Amino acid sequence: MKTKIAVTGALGYSGKHVANILFNNGLQVKTLTNSTQKPNPFGDKLEIVPLDFQNPDKLSESLKDCTILINTYWVRFNHKKFNHHEAVENTRILFEAAKKAGIKKIVHVSITNPDKNSKLEYFKGKGELEDYLINLGISYSIVRPAVLFGDNDILINNIAWTIRKLPIMGTFGPGLYKIQPIHVEDFANILVEEAENPENNIVNAIGPETFTYRGLIKTIMKIIGIKKPVICAPPWIGYLVGKKISKKQNDVTITFPEIRGLMKNLLYVDTPATGKTKLTDWAKESKNTLGMEYASELSRRK
Repeated sequence: MKTKIAVTGALGYSGKHVANILFNNGLQVKTLTNSTQKPNPFGDKLEIVPLDFQNPDKLSESLKDCTILINTYWVRFNHKKFNHHEAVENTRILFEAAKKAGIKKIVHVSITNPDKNSKLEYFKGKGELEDYLINLGISYSIVRPAVLFGDNDILINNIAWTIRKLPIMGTFGPGLYKIQPIHVEDFANILVEEAENPENNIVNAIGPETFTYRGLIKTIMKIIGIKKPVICAPPWIGYLVGKKISKKQNDVTITFPEIRGLMKNLLYVDTPATGKTKLTDWAKESKNTLGMEYASELSRRK
């Protein structure tokens, strides 16, 4: 009998890559998702069940035929329809349901530099969940990505879109804080490798290139062939520009807590790269499409 692995959000951005690798490895995949209506590229191969946090017993029952859970569920920012506090509570419910179902290992997506004492809810929530999982009593791997890039990504694409659309570009302050993007396929491979790893583990999922934020903007400019001034702006001005774009695009382009996390260097860790794909190589291959269309976070959640 083939091993069946549960993946939260296998119809979403990173989860789709994870599911594809698992299928190529000859494994069965079940996804637990809040978006059962999303396009399913896997057809009948993928078993789809609702991610029902309101019914923990039903959630546990849906996991009983699986041996491993790969959890990509989270929310990027607080919104009237979802928030970080609920995401933390929901993830705890999921972890307990997995334990009750007899799941042998949980592979959980966290973030670089999680901290349960942080004043930034994203990093605080991730820190709390890491502690909860470590003390749950079953095998775990925690994978900490900085920023993902690849086809249909949001952050890198929207930086390129902003470069194409605005007369000048700005950084939040000097822009010397660092960022270590990892390709989504490399990230998905790490999750699958950790699913096969019998040991408990914590992995920083970072790419082979480290940029300052200012350097990232200039690098993308050079690759897509656009030259514009890059100015240092007070963070609140950058936030107001982002808010104006958000309103026009009916989205949340960037939040002030995200700006603070970036400026605190929380998307950088001093450890060896675990991804192989260089952002510069990928961007050169994608330069004719990169940033041509705005990528909406809220549209993907609908």
